[in-house]
Amino acid sequence: MIMVMHPKFLDLSIKWTTQETFPPKYLHYDPETSRQLMCDKCPPGTFLKQHCTARRKTVCAPCPDHHYTDRWHTSDECLYCSPVCKELQYVKQECNRTHNRVCECVEGRYLELEFCLKHRSCPPGFGVLQVGTPERDTVCKRCPDGFFSNETSSKAPCRKHTNCSALGLLLIQKGNAMLDNICSGNSESTHKCGIDVTLCEEAFFRFAVPTKLTPNWLSVLVDNLPGTKVNAESVERIKRRHSSQEQTFQLLKLWKHQNKDQDVVKKIIQDINLCENSVQKHLGHMNLTFEQLRSLMESLPGKKVSTEDIEKTMKTCKSSKQILKLLSLWRSKNGDQDTRKGLMHALKHLKTHHFPKTVIQSLKKTIRFLHSFTMYRLYQKLFLEMIGNQVQSVKISCL
Repeated sequence: MIMVMHPKFLDLSIKWTTQETFPPKYLHYDPETSRQLMCDKCPPGTFLKQHCTARRKTVCAPCPDHHYTDRWHTSDECLYCSPVCKELQYVKQECNRTHNRVCECVEGRYLELEFCLKHRSCPPGFGVLQVGTPERDTVCKRCPDGFFSNETSSKAPCRKHTNCSALGLLLIQKGNAMLDNICSGNSESTHKCGIDVTLCEEAFFRFAVPTKLTPNWLSVLVDNLPGTKVNAESVERIKRRHSSQEQTFQLLKLWKHQNKDQDVVKKIIQDINLCENSVQKHLGHMNLTFEQLRSLMESLPGKKVSTEDIEKTMKTCKSSKQILKLLSLWRSKNGDQDTRKGLMHALKHLKTHHFPKTVIQSLKKTIRFLHSFTMYRLYQKLFLEMIGNQVQSVKISCL
């Protein structure tokens, strides 16, 4: 029904219709009656074709193709849809009669002055406070006390320092904004899974294991290593708990952390961390199934890692750490064997198990990396210079 409004009640009617009536109304002067009428507005997807009169309601017509209106209105034209999306954008919502075409920057970018710019990456020491969206850039914030970030990332927030005591471990080195706490000689990448000696520590220190172990080999090392000496009690504990070859690794690992402030040892720690980052790039992306992990462990020579250990590893370790943990378990069962050679042996058998080519290639890259020239020759030279002439006289194997 068309309502004829008296001017006296105009203001009151406008307030009332705005709050109460549907569809929304608008004022229109009717030349036939010379009065103000309250006409229905046109709904989204249409345009105003004819105003209402005292005898007829508002006439609305559908928007033509490639045009739209997205609200109740009184316009006699529809809006033209935006043109196609620009470079580095995709169509989030296609144009129709009630909505304009919506373009959005692709993943990892945001809109700034009509350009899709790449989200900022927060450097080490800074974490992501707000993840970037298609509308805004990443917001970074320096990691506060007790938190750290050791990567350049546009998504990773600052992580809390590892609570060594809660894990039953000793705090060896306090972390900062860029590094996690180091617990009992294990880095953040290893202690959660209980990895004892990492692949890189084994590679760096294996040349210090003689081809034929002498009865007093550990004592020779203890007496000639520079810096703070490993005490006799620790040496005896290492002898009781570990195999003959493993004893050298454990001694050097303990010595490394007791002398972490010495310049030469700082260089070793730094390069071991770089090594472990590289190994993680080769092996960390592989998300293997239980059967694939079991096949890998079965292909290694010597004593086998049990099914129970594989199941436990899959429960307690992230997929990126599972292979490293299982190799650590294999080493503890086969202390006199070389992990690198064990992996070389495994590769020959894995080919018959139809293992994914990407996994085979990653294992090959890891083996080549661990046997690189700098990994062995340079550190052998550095190590021998450190421990002096007395140890140089003992035959040392370099793999």
